[in-house]
Amino acid sequence: MDAMTHMDIKLVRIFVSVVKNQGFANAQQELNLSTSAISTYMTQLEHMVGFKLCERGRGGFALTQKGEMFFQEAKRILNELDNFSRHTAQIKGELTGTIKIGMLDSMVTDQNIPLDQIIQQFSEQNPNIYIKLQVQSPYELQTGILENRFDVAIGCFFLKMNGVMYQPLHKEQQWLFCSDTHPLYQQQGLTAEKIRREKMVSRGYWSHTELAKQGFKHSFATVDSMEAQLVLILSGQYIGYLPEHFAHYWVEQQRLKVLLPATFGYAAPFSLIFRRGRTQDPVIQNFRKIIKNFF
Repeated sequence: MDAMTHMDIKLVRIFVSVVKNQGFANAQQELNLSTSAISTYMTQLEHMVGFKLCERGRGGFALTQKGEMFFQEAKRILNELDNFSRHTAQIKGELTGTIKIGMLDSMVTDQNIPLDQIIQQFSEQNPNIYIKLQVQSPYELQTGILENRFDVAIGCFFLKMNGVMYQPLHKEQQWLFCSDTHPLYQQQGLTAEKIRREKMVSRGYWSHTELAKQGFKHSFATVDSMEAQLVLILSGQYIGYLPEHFAHYWVEQQRLKVLLPATFGYAAPFSLIFRRGRTQDPVIQNFRKIIKNFF
């Protein structure tokens, strides 16, 4: 293949996005392109490299054997190019490019992690950096860091992964709640045993070990976001854990009640995470420096 031009790199980036999103249709939003345009670009890339990269059609999207090999090398090359651009900008005295930030849901109400102020300060200091902010589960945040889908991420990570660096930030208070329509709301003299007999809603990323740590053998419903958990608790059919800051409004409205805080409350440690080996990345260094000022 001839030396890569700007258009060649664009085609490779489109290809990588299509693979990560498992198809043309799924990649539309990320690329801001129609499926017909993506198809045209993919055909151009296949013509350029001289072999078929993927199968697409009624059978779904799938990489060919050569396509899988090309994908792995493409990810490596694009990562090197991004790092090269960043380091060049650092030599010049300014940072450019994109920072991909991951976070857990419901953090907007947590005043202990003023992410809006952190991003404001980062953006003011680095006006030429494009920010991509995504909400994901703890597992997705960590795997995203390892696969360079995120540069940094903030969340609570009970299960640590090799290759990920954890910078402690603070501990988020969690309480067990029921709603005003739940039978426990008006009851006096509640005991832990009685509470444990109620239907519990847990988070999809919790293991059985994490559930057992809170004193429950199993759950009766599963969610993947705090908002979904709040909805089920407010239904009056379930009890469940929520961050204190996230539940505050509903407690003030007397829609939620904390259940035996001395028994069921716990503190969730939050950390800033980034990939081991990227500590010298200028964008990550800058973000870490700014967030450190808030803790």
